[in-house]
Amino acid sequence: MPSINKRLDAGQFNLKDQVVAINRVTKVVKGGKNMSFAALVVVGDPSAAVVGYGSGKAKEVPQAIRKAIESAKKRLIKVNVSQTTIPHLSLGRYGAGQVLLKPAPEGTGVIAGGAVRAVMTSAGIQNVLTKSLGTANPHNVIKATFVALSQLRDRDTVASLRGKAAQEL
Repeated sequence: MPSINKRLDAGQFNLKDQVVAINRVTKVVKGGKNMSFAALVVVGDPSAAVVGYGSGKAKEVPQAIRKAIESAKKRLIKVNVSQTTIPHLSLGRYGAGQVLLKPAPEGTGVIAGGAVRAVMTSAGIQNVLTKSLGTANPHNVIKATFVALSQLRDRDTVASLRGKAAQEL
């Protein structure tokens, strides 16, 4: 899970939500079967490079989506981007899910599937190559994507970590 230093205020961003997965869950009890729904949602502001994910469970789909959006607004992270792509290659791992993110030249577009595409478009990354390795479980794929995004560093941060000027890199 990405380390969140300070919580971002969801009210200051123009957040758009995108439903990634809805799962119908049945619990078998003595009286029969109890059906409920689990929703996985990604929210983000492409102009501010802010993105978050959340899951919610409820008896009805709209309530599950609403809960997931509220959960996602509490987990917003700022993504380091350089122009329209990511600064460097990154591999995120969560459980059996691995997501490889690779910077791409202008005009490439978002080459990603399913859950990773939702995160990239919500974060406002326009040119990126991705590969989802391991599991296809959307929960673990999204968490692996967030681990990869949290590993991204901009030029100034790397320079200060190495004790050099940004021009030396």
